[in-house]
Amino acid sequence: MNTIINTIEAYPIIPVYYHNDPARCIEAFNRSYQAGIRVFEFVNRGEKAEENFKKIVDYRDKYAKEIVLGAGTITSRKQAETFIGLNADFLVSPVVLPEIAEAAAIHHKIWIPGAMTPTEIAICSNLGAKMIKIFPASVIGTSFLKGIKPLFPHLKFMVTGGIPLEIEEIKKWFEAGASAIGLGEALLKLLESPDEFHKLINTLIYSK
Repeated sequence: MNTIINTIEAYPIIPVYYHNDPARCIEAFNRSYQAGIRVFEFVNRGEKAEENFKKIVDYRDKYAKEIVLGAGTITSRKQAETFIGLNADFLVSPVVLPEIAEAAAIHHKIWIPGAMTPTEIAICSNLGAKMIKIFPASVIGTSFLKGIKPLFPHLKFMVTGGIPLEIEEIKKWFEAGASAIGLGEALLKLLESPDEFHKLINTLIYSK
């Protein structure tokens, strides 16, 4: 479990992706891998989430074993157990639910719950979370993370939700104490330009 958190910190730019088309999913995953991404979150936000996640896992196990692959938007124990059964390396939730924490603990999986207040962060910690997702980051802002981090020095923080694809903005989140940043549509639009995507990923990773 510590190895996964260490990998997230070492490769802190995380694509957050979903598509109904399995070919598009594999393409996004492969181009991310080729660009230097080593942590990828596939979100449970569509009717083919389970099917396509399995296809990505199979592809990863054959061609990209270095990538840590997580399942996002997990909102119930049933979903947690389903994606654990599909070999998710970690689970990400937009909510704090003890039943998800329990499922993750039983199977020795990293659970990254979403939180928006100090009380929620404390609950996450008490449930065993080692990394917390600050969501939606664009609403909360860097000043919140900078202010809250000293209260929870034992926790790591991932930020996602509406973060602009600008180097200076990314740097502000790292300076505020983020260990990782999840980027969605804005980042993945660059998949149509692999060279630019590769350059940007390297710049973002080393901006930390």
